[in-house]
Amino acid sequence: MSLRDLAERSGVSAPMLSQVERGETSPTLQVATRIAAGLELRLSQLLRLDEDGAVTIVRRADRRKGPAGPRGHRYEILTPPVPGQRAELSRHALVAGAATGGPGDPPMHEPGSRETALVESGRVVLHCDGAAHELAAGDCVTFDADLPHHFENPGPGEAVLLAVLSAGLRRS
Repeated sequence: MSLRDLAERSGVSAPMLSQVERGETSPTLQVATRIAAGLELRLSQLLRLDEDGAVTIVRRADRRKGPAGPRGHRYEILTPPVPGQRAELSRHALVAGAATGGPGDPPMHEPGSRETALVESGRVVLHCDGAAHELAAGDCVTFDADLPHHFENPGPGEAVLLAVLSAGLRRS
C-alpha cells in the first residue's frame, strides 16, 4: 500500500504519514488511531502491544477476501495484516478466460516490489512488461511487480495460483 493509498483510507495527510514513517514526528493518539484504521488494524496491533508470540495463524475462515466480481477472478490474502510485514501471500482463482488486473483487483505495487507466483493447478499466461509467459501447474515465476502485469487463464478449466509479493526488494 502506498502512502497516498493510506492517506486516503485513514484521512491522515501523506506528508504527515511520511514524517511518522521516518520518525521525524510522533502521531497523536487520534492520528495513530486513524492510521491503524486505514491499515485495518486495531491501535494495539499498530503499536504492537498485543503481540502474543512469534507465530500468527490465519484460519481459512479468517482470510481477507478480495471483492467478488463478474470477471471470474477471486482472490484472498492468506497472511495477517501485521505492521512492518514486507511480504504478502495471496491465492488467486481464475475461471477459463478470466484475468487479474481489472477494476477492484490489487493495484500496481510499490517501486522495487517483486512477485513470485506458483501455479497450483491449471494453466495461466503471465503478461509482464509487454511479454507473455505461459505457465502450467507446478511452474513458478518471479518478476518485478512494479511493472505492468497481469495473469490470464486461457482455459479450459479453472486455474489457481499462489503469489508472494515482497515489497521493495528488487536487486539493482
